[in-house]
Amino acid sequence: MAPDRWIRNPRTGPDAGMDAAGPGTSGVPTAEQMVHGLRQTAHGEGLVELLTPEGELTPDPDYPLDVTPDLLKGLYRDMMLVRRFDREGNALQRQGQLGIWVPLLGQEAAQIGAGRAMRPQDMAFPSYREHGIAWCRGVDPTELLGIFRGTDHSSWNPKEKGFHDYTIVIGNQALNATGYAMGQRFDGKVGSSGPDALETDEATIVFFGDGATSQGDVHEGMVYAASFDAPVVFYCQNNQWAISEPVETQSRVPLHKRAAGYGFPGIRVDGNDVLACLAVTRWALDECRSGNGPVMIEAFTYRMDAHTTSDDPTRYRLADETEAWKMFDPIERVRVLLTRSGWADDAFFASVQADADELAARFRAFTVAMETPPPTRMFSHVFSAPNQQLERQQADYLEYLAGFADGAGGAADGAAHGDDAVRADAHAVSAAGGAR
Repeated sequence: MAPDRWIRNPRTGPDAGMDAAGPGTSGVPTAEQMVHGLRQTAHGEGLVELLTPEGELTPDPDYPLDVTPDLLKGLYRDMMLVRRFDREGNALQRQGQLGIWVPLLGQEAAQIGAGRAMRPQDMAFPSYREHGIAWCRGVDPTELLGIFRGTDHSSWNPKEKGFHDYTIVIGNQALNATGYAMGQRFDGKVGSSGPDALETDEATIVFFGDGATSQGDVHEGMVYAASFDAPVVFYCQNNQWAISEPVETQSRVPLHKRAAGYGFPGIRVDGNDVLACLAVTRWALDECRSGNGPVMIEAFTYRMDAHTTSDDPTRYRLADETEAWKMFDPIERVRVLLTRSGWADDAFFASVQADADELAARFRAFTVAMETPPPTRMFSHVFSAPNQQLERQQADYLEYLAGFADGAGGAADGAAHGDDAVRADAHAVSAAGGAR
């Protein structure tokens, strides 16, 4: 939600900061109003925050975190590199190299904090914006490109990386994650005793946006997770906009409070504070692997860019709103702390920028060099075992393309990569299907 709407909306924020003319008439909020609004919920409760927008550490005894120079510099580097290749993805789509791109600008802290809280044995279920989580799980950014170029479904091993394929259907990943977490419990991988339990027991985390909380899949996932004590963290990145709909049109209460209706804890964290996101998510995952799950986290952040590159946010929100949120940039507050504490110098910042530029250049070169796959690619890796229906669909499609290759007008060159190999593939698959 826009910072000024915390102030103006009597249902979702305090009355502080209203001008004399009454609610809904003030312009861009002041910095003091913004900070006040950020730290409030609908009932006047504070966010979990360890690093203020001004770059000051504020320890929380409920979510302790040993903040060292190495930790902070590592988190800063992660956020910088993820933002850099995210911006490159946006540019590549505008230049026709990608069919679409889903930006995460402004949500780097919410993702890097949560991603770095995971242990190697944990499993993450993303939506389609979790480029930062992918980075933390060891998925190279170039491995995401096939999805947005339209050349493959994914190119990593989900089990090996502990990171599931991207999910395009809104909220569906909540069901997948809950089922996976139920399996973890049934397999006895939760609640072990002994000093090494936290190093071996497993947990699951699922990522979704504020808009997905209006989907039945998320509701059903929470119902089953509560019923079976599934070790799953429901991590909602509340970036204030479900495409063009603001969050207050979807919920009369802060989203994390919905967890109480299912019988498990809900926590609201400053999603632009990477330290708070790390500490709270680490606690939640440990609760789950100890057998005390599920848990819901609402990371209160803001989407600084469009929903996707096919979206025009200027049609439904004011530029002043985005400008106001720039004061809460998640990377800048870490930079301030590193500089003020003397934990990083100009050479460190320059080296991170150089690494980011190098990653962006590699990302771009990989995209431009990507080859168009043969038409059979769309049928590969759909099922883990042979499937007659899919094989017949492939045979029919290849026969169709082969007809273009034989026909006049040269239409086959692009459609079928127009050569004898495609026709041979078609006839071979067709013959195999007919033999059945």
